[in-house]
Amino acid sequence: KVVTIAKSKKFRDNHGKVLLEGHRLIKDALEAGAVPQMLFFSTVGHLKELPEAEIKRASLVKVKFEDIKIWSDLVTPQGLLGIFSKPDHAKMSYPAAQLTNSLPLLLICDNIRDPGNLGTILRSAAGAGCEKVLITKGCVDPWEPKVLRAGMGAHFRVPIIANLDWESIPNNLPDDIQVCVADNKDPGAQAETTSVPGGAGGAGSAPGSPKAPVESRPKAAPEHEDEEGAAGTPELATQCYYEDWARTPVAVVIGGETHGLSTDALQLAASTGGKRLVIPVVPGVDSLNAAIAAAIVLFEGKRQLLQRHKQRDDRQKFPVG
Repeated sequence: KVVTIAKSKKFRDNHGKVLLEGHRLIKDALEAGAVPQMLFFSTVGHLKELPEAEIKRASLVKVKFEDIKIWSDLVTPQGLLGIFSKPDHAKMSYPAAQLTNSLPLLLICDNIRDPGNLGTILRSAAGAGCEKVLITKGCVDPWEPKVLRAGMGAHFRVPIIANLDWESIPNNLPDDIQVCVADNKDPGAQAETTSVPGGAGGAGSAPGSPKAPVESRPKAAPEHEDEEGAAGTPELATQCYYEDWARTPVAVVIGGETHGLSTDALQLAASTGGKRLVIPVVPGVDSLNAAIAAAIVLFEGKRQLLQRHKQRDDRQKFPVG
């Protein structure tokens, strides 16, 4: 009963607890300093793979493997489940390798509602060396079991700040940051193309596609449109993702599913002098999945930041004149 209740978002929110499953995730959580409350295991051998000092802090409950199979969300249950206090990013001890390779690159998730997409995006953010990830209200709960499973331990490698209002986003960003938004729009087709909600094929044709709101790029501008663009939506300079954009520090907004990028995201980008980053695809192919788009843009951002760092080092080694 406890495990079943622990799977619900209501329980996570009301009690500040999360449910973790499997050796890898639980070990990563313990090593990062997450506080275990209860550990359910089917054999003592499962506990031997975990840090001994850490698991002594939890209530240990031996149960039948058949019970864990009933509770489990995994195809092949491992016989180990844990209820933890919801991790506080400010109190986590992230791996040294992660901190060493961290870049002034941030990710903001906007309307990402598919658990698999969000988990995969977090995994890419950790892999690219993001400094932190900000998750706005309207996104799926990052501590949902499916997101945790898709994240493959990323939750304990990169700071995640969730459930944020757009008003509080600037408070969680460094000063002088530039915010860019990932888009699916080819700048060469800016004038000819209009979107329909949910993508070129209609709603549901490409779940997780990072799309700007439909009204931000109409075929013909209405007479009352002002300099901010259609319906007051800010106009942003548009360029391909592989062109130069990653200043220090920089944040990337990824929109998802059929709702796409919010007006708040576009306004934040406009206020920082940010750009709309496009991943060109072959005409007729629907836009990319949000998780794929996030990986492409984040790793390109990483490449540009490292290249900029290298150029600065080279100038210091071999000063001109």
